Amino acid sequence: MPMQAQEIEELLRASFPDAKITITDMSGTGSKYAAEVIDESFRGQNRVQQQRAVYAALKGKMDGNHGDLHALALTTKAP
Repeated sequence: MPMQAQEIEELLRASFPDAKITITDMSGTGSKYAAEVIDESFRGQNRVQQQRAVYAALKGKMDGNHGDLHALALTTKAP
């Protein structure tokens, strides 16, 4: 069952409580999302480190064929 944008935001908010988080349903069907996460904790980290932190916050929801979230275009940055 596809994830809802609110579920994605809740998972991210748990790890990044003060972040500016924007989730966009790119497909209109809940199968492909874009997420922008802007958080102070990203300052001094490269893009790979930032994105790894976001994927960790998703708690396995993107794990291959068994994940609930199949496609996520990710933008991360420090404010």
